[in-house]
Order: sequence, then structure tokens, then C-alpha cells
Amino acid sequence: MPNAKYIFVTGGVTSSLGKGIISASLATLLQSRGFSVTIQKLDPYINVDPGTLNPYEHGECYVTNDGAETDLDLGHYERFLNVPTSRANSITTGRIYKSVIDKERKGVYLGKTVQVIPHITDEIKNSIKLLAKNKLYDFVITEIGGTVGDIESLPYIEAVRQMKWEMGKNSLVIHLTLVPFLSAAGELKTKPTQHSVKALLEYGIQPDILVCRTEHELNKDIRKKIALFCNVEPDAVIESIDASTIYDVPFLMKEEKLDEVVLRKLHIKVEQKHELGLWNKFIKKLKNPQFEVNIALVGKYTELKDAYKSITEAFIHAGVANNTKVNLIWLSSEKITNENIADRLIGVGAVLVAPGFGERGIDGKIATIKYVRENNIPFLGICLGMQCAVIEFARNVIGFEDAHSTEMNSETTHPVISLIEEQKRVVHKGGTMRLGAYDCQIKENTLAHRIYKSDLISERHRHRFEFNNEYLHDFVNAGMINSGMNTKAHLVEIVEIPSHPFFIGVQFHPEYKSTVAQPHPLFVSFVAAALKA
Repeated sequence: MPNAKYIFVTGGVTSSLGKGIISASLATLLQSRGFSVTIQKLDPYINVDPGTLNPYEHGECYVTNDGAETDLDLGHYERFLNVPTSRANSITTGRIYKSVIDKERKGVYLGKTVQVIPHITDEIKNSIKLLAKNKLYDFVITEIGGTVGDIESLPYIEAVRQMKWEMGKNSLVIHLTLVPFLSAAGELKTKPTQHSVKALLEYGIQPDILVCRTEHELNKDIRKKIALFCNVEPDAVIESIDASTIYDVPFLMKEEKLDEVVLRKLHIKVEQKHELGLWNKFIKKLKNPQFEVNIALVGKYTELKDAYKSITEAFIHAGVANNTKVNLIWLSSEKITNENIADRLIGVGAVLVAPGFGERGIDGKIATIKYVRENNIPFLGICLGMQCAVIEFARNVIGFEDAHSTEMNSETTHPVISLIEEQKRVVHKGGTMRLGAYDCQIKENTLAHRIYKSDLISERHRHRFEFNNEYLHDFVNAGMINSGMNTKAHLVEIVEIPSHPFFIGVQFHPEYKSTVAQPHPLFVSFVAAALKA
């Protein structure tokens, strides 16, 4: 196709209906027909990015190859499509206003009053179109965060209205809404959907397709009613019923013919059939595992599962690769001590110590690592989890009793983890960490090399503190080796203990690169080690 088609996905009634999963599922179906697709997220909050947000506010912060800190929905996009996203795939109100204000200060708008319309809306439109300018895509799917009626979302809705008017048959709007079931009345109610569409109409947008989130099936009468009152065709009322796993949703949308309706409305002939063989195999293995294993995830946000969303999904991918159901045992590091850790890990085949920031829960992570190291339990530490493994080893094996990270104790006499040199000059907190993809050279005859089967890898990072190379010889002599290095900056990326059955810590975030099509080898090997334990 010569020009990209633009699909906008809005939401109504309530948040968390699954716009990201619907967007990713539609993209998967279009991709399976041979089209090239990308997805972007427009977030209405004024933060420039979610990098400084507490996970309780917004869940996991996902990092792209080019170092953008983004919404967790971008992780879904990559996991479904197996195509890397970038900074251009994540737009926030903070970025939009910052760009406009920077232009105003530079004199770009000299003589003009800078206003929401046209300057803010034009900046939004330019950001939406940027993806297709840089690369040829058949479809650009744009998910708009929040719900219709939110004050914060109004400039985005207006930008969509303008683009739909300007592009005509090259764009359409999918509106995701809720059809709740009232148990007292014993029936589904369509009024929330009707009011949501009415609100969208008030802003000048007629949705082309309605995706209705529901707990119960929508019969023909309900679909006809929704179609009649919302000005859409009956086959454009798409049922999105609750699924046991997000990986079922592409198939549910295929049954509902969502992609066929989209293609018809965009005047594109349906020629190539779906190629979903890989997805079929994945779902079959996911729902019919041969084995089962318990793996503990130790962190400080265990009551908020979205804080570790990419990790939990990576375990699903790795479990399928091993024909295994992975049961995650969520353990709060704040509640773990040297005295109770043995009881907490009864029945556990392996332990992952999660990433994070700050001192809270550090003692519990260190106590956990000490126990798994001494008892030959498979261990994987990610980012801060790797740093805690270094601290534990320094204290209990090398003998540096007060060893610590300068992030938690700036007065330690053995700063085995310290601030990266370039970070010492950093003042602003947003977007200033070591972010994005960096190369790592892996040593031969190591666990890391057996896992990756490569001498050189590239992984994504998000950290300020790093292994202190002044202590490297102490660690190597005591039995913990550096099996992966960024040779350009001479930074330790991977540590492991060769005498242990499976003990590895990585400074980067492997979970960001795990997809349905390519489960991450580190997680695959970790689950395999848990099965053998």
C-alpha cells in the first residue's frame, strides 16, 4: 500500500478495559495477513515520561532500544508483534507541551499567540504521523490513554477528529467500551456504551467500530440495539469477552472478524489468509503444559503485579518453551529475614530477585540470595537483584562486612556498587539514567555463554549504579566471575558463580526483549534449571 492507514483506539466508561491488548491483537491479525504494522500510545499525563513515577502510580516503566522510558503497553506491543518500538511510539502531554514551549522560546511562532488549537493539536498530529515518515508501514495504530470525557484527553480527541477529517477513507476510529452485567437485573446493560459514544459524538467523532468489553456473550438483539443507538453497522459491534489469558485475545478478535471489518472499512481487499501457526502452537502449549514448577519472585512491589509485568510475561514465554506451567510465588522482600527465608522457599524450584530502586526491602533480598547461594537453588538477579547478589557475596564470602551500594549507604568502606562516573554530574532525574540498548561481550566457557550461545549480545538498561571495578579481582579470586562486560565503558554486565548449579545476575533487563515469537534465552534456561532442581 502506498500510504499508511491510521487506526485510532479510544476508550470509554472506565479505564483498564484493555485498549492496549485490543490494539496489539488487531495488529497481530493484520501482521498475520502480511501487512506491516506499528502501534503507538498517547498518554495524557503531564510527566514527560513515566520514568520518575512510582510503580504504584502507573505500573512498570518499559524501556525501548533507543532509551525511551515508556508506558507498559509498549511491552505488550513488542511481545505480540515481535517488532521493537522506539521513542516515537510513546507520546505524552508533557512531551507535546515541552516541544511546543521549546519552539515558542526559539521564536518559531513569532508574532503568533500559541494556543491548544492549532499548535498543540498540530504537534500531536505530527507525532502520530512521524512513525510513517521514518519507516514505511501499512498501518499505524494509535491508542489514546484514558477515557473519553477526561479533561486531559481533549487535545488528543480533537487531533483525532482533525486527522479523521483530513484523511477520510485512510483512517478510522475504534471505540472500546463496557457492557456491564447487572446481577440484580440478570441482564447486560448497553446504556454506558450509548453514553460513551454520545460523549465522543459531542467532540465531533463518529466511531467506525465498537469493541464491547463484557463478561457475558452479546446476543444479536443486544448487538443490533448498540448498532442502532450508536450509528454503527451491526457487524461493527465487536464482542470482547473476558479471556483466561491475554494471548487468547487475537483469536477472539479473529472469531469476531475485527480485522476483516477494519480492512473493509478502509477499502482494502482481504487477499492473504492469516498465518497464525506460531500463535496456535504457543496457545496449545500454554494451555497443555507437561510440567509444573514454582518460582519465587522476590521484590518490594509484590502486591502490585503490573510493577513486574514484563518479568511475569517473560516467565509465560519461557514456560511455554519448556512445556511448563510456571507458578510465580510472590514474596515481599520487606517481610523476609535470615530466620524465615527457609520456610518461605519451601516447594520453590528457583528464585528471581527483582529490579527496583531505594533501600526498602534490601535486607530481605540479601537474605534471600544468601540462602539460595548456600543451598544451591537456581538464582537469577536482575539489575538491583544482581547488585544485591554482589553485596551479599562481598559480605558473606569475601568478608567485607559493611559492603554495600552507595545508593543505600554512602559511608560504606567497601562500596562494591557505586554510581556510574557519568552519573555523578547528573542533576535532573527524568530520563538521565543509563537507558536503552548496550552491547555486552560474553566470555566463553561460562553459564552466560551457554545460555546466549553468542560472544556479543545487546540488552536494555535502566540504572545509575554499577559494579565497582576496583573490587573485581577480589570477587574473581573468591569465586564470583564477571562473565559479561560492556568493553566500551568497561562496565560489568553479568556476574555468575561457576561452582553453583545456576547462579547469575545481570545488570540489564532481559525481560524487555522476551516475546511470543522469541522467548528470552535467559528466562528459558532459568525455568529449565528450576525443573532440574
